[in-house]
Amino acid sequence: MASGTLGQSAPSAATNTTVYTVPVGKIAVCSVSIVNRGTDTVFVRLAVAASASPSNSEYLEYEAPIPPSGVLERAGIVATAGKLFVAYANTANTSVNIYGYEE
Repeated sequence: MASGTLGQSAPSAATNTTVYTVPVGKIAVCSVSIVNRGTDTVFVRLAVAASASPSNSEYLEYEAPIPPSGVLERAGIVATAGKLFVAYANTANTSVNIYGYEE
């Protein structure tokens, strides 16, 4: 059973980025932290999706504002095998960290 850091990324601006994929035969319980490293407000999206291009129904956050040096955190996310955690930000000044465990 993997635990701790499951995925990390500093996504490019305006690009869907898969940060973590739940392995086959596993479920994952995760917390997600998205940090704004920049000096301007950033707008982010977060989805738990079946593909790297999320459908509208798969978003947990959509255009959520994060102020400079701020953080958006979501905890207690349970995802089944094959699900992708996909992040998007309008600038390249974010860090996305996914912590949790697989069972």
